[in-house]
Amino acid sequence: MAAERVSGAGVTVVGRARWERALIWGGFPVAGAVLGGLVWLVAGWVVALRWVPMRGPFELVDSLPDLPAALGCMGLGAVAGLVLAFVAEREYVTVAVGDDRVVCVRDGAERSVPRASVGAVFVDEGRLVLLDRRGRELLVYSAREGADLPGTERLARAFKAHGYPWSPGGDPHRDEYRRWVPDMPGLPSGANALLRARAKALDSGDGEEAAQLREELGRLGVVVREDGKKRQFWRCVPPPLG
Repeated sequence: MAAERVSGAGVTVVGRARWERALIWGGFPVAGAVLGGLVWLVAGWVVALRWVPMRGPFELVDSLPDLPAALGCMGLGAVAGLVLAFVAEREYVTVAVGDDRVVCVRDGAERSVPRASVGAVFVDEGRLVLLDRRGRELLVYSAREGADLPGTERLARAFKAHGYPWSPGGDPHRDEYRRWVPDMPGLPSGANALLRARAKALDSGDGEEAAQLREELGRLGVVVREDGKKRQFWRCVPPPLG
């Protein structure tokens, strides 16, 4: 897929560039094979170091004939590289911007937002966010929750080309956020518990759990974001209807 293209239906697709895909699908397996070869080369040396923990895999490699051991290590490394390439491809967010709607695809899941619902679009601290006209989050993809996003400039060109309200300065509601601390007042019932659970998910690196908890908070009328130190900040909005 091209990094940025306009389809016959007038939809601008922002996806991974061909050279990036070639680098991932070709480079990761090659790098894995090289690392596997290095494991074979150092296996005998590691086995000789009696103080090294978990020497079992190295002892196994060292006990095998040279050619099968080398080919096996390189093959396993290449397979591991292919698995990493597959994960990287699945986590990438492809964004199709049309005059009437935005469609995003990540990990095989497609999410669509009508153009009429969008009040602001921005990229801020590794997050692609679409807000409605009342400041509620319609769509969020965050690098801290595992998403791999296209470049900001490419996204900006695509959204502005179709007349979306792009916010070049990032989050237009940045000044409304408050730092969250446990059991602080002013939050809807149940929000503190969700924020505590989300803090644990962020600390453990569980991006999927953090994303689900963010959506739960949105249903209570709480918009949450975090900074590079995993500190959470929140603001209240009218909860969605229904």
